Amino acid sequence: MTESARQKWEYATIPLLIHNTKAILDSWGVDGWELVTVLPGPGGSDQLVAYLKRPA
Repeated sequence: MTESARQKWEYATIPLLIHNTKAILDSWGVDGWELVTVLPGPGGSDQLVAYLKRPA
C-alpha cells in the first residue's frame, strides 16, 4: 500500500461527565467521530476520558 493510499486519521480526547456520557458521545458521533476507548482520567477513577477518531 502506498503512502497516499493509506487512511489518515484525526484524533480527539474529551472528558466525559458520568451523568451525561451518552449525550456527549452522541454529539461527537454526529460530527463523524468514532469512539476508540474510554479510560480513567488523570484526576482519578471518578473522571473518564474518551478517545475518538475520524477520517482526516
